[in-house]
Amino acid sequence: MGGHVPEPTFTLEGWHILHDFRHLDYPAWFSASEEERRTAWAELLGILKEWEAVEAEGKGSFGVYQVVTHKADLLFLNLREDLEALLQVEARLNRSLFAHYLSPAYGFYSVVELGSQTGPLDPEAPYVKPRLTPRVPKEGYVCFYPMNKRREGQDNWYLLPAKERAELMKAHGETGRKYQGKVLQVISGSQGLDDWEWGVDLFSQDPIQFKKIVYEMRFDEVSARFGEFGPFYVGQYLSPEALARFLGVE
Repeated sequence: MGGHVPEPTFTLEGWHILHDFRHLDYPAWFSASEEERRTAWAELLGILKEWEAVEAEGKGSFGVYQVVTHKADLLFLNLREDLEALLQVEARLNRSLFAHYLSPAYGFYSVVELGSQTGPLDPEAPYVKPRLTPRVPKEGYVCFYPMNKRREGQDNWYLLPAKERAELMKAHGETGRKYQGKVLQVISGSQGLDDWEWGVDLFSQDPIQFKKIVYEMRFDEVSARFGEFGPFYVGQYLSPEALARFLGVE
């Protein structure tokens, strides 16, 4: 009796990513004394400068976002070389005075991933490294969502032969390429690291592009048959100046 021989996807891993979504206690923050808020802001600004220094050294990237809807108020997005560095980022923020006014909304830990169904990727190829160590755009908007590949009955992604998976992903990739220059996509793997199998970050100057690319991709068989999606979070990039305005400390 012959059985199916598993053919796992070949992957290369890059930077580790922490999506740290927080609620802001607006009443507590805006009723705090001006001195308290300015002290908290000065410390937070120092943290942002530390993140800027890490990015300047090529050892990570970051972005702070104002998130729409009640799901969260702020997103602190950080990419680093390893989990230890992300744990330090998280602890540094949690120990800050500003953290007294924050509460957890959602969090996601994953690792930037490039996958191939047909054979190992060359980590030295010129197009590979920038995709494994992406820089967060310092403007525009972000859309983040987690996703799985379905494992039900005849629609079990993990029982498909590698060749069939490759064909499906190729068609999916062609849809994505239509949005080059409009949407930057960062795919991260979270198998064994978080509750979903992948995290997806979309960056764009126009949030309508998120709606267009996700909707169009739903018609690709790989999404229509095998895609399962978690919650979507959308936010606007905040420069330090914009964050100061948001917090009323400008």
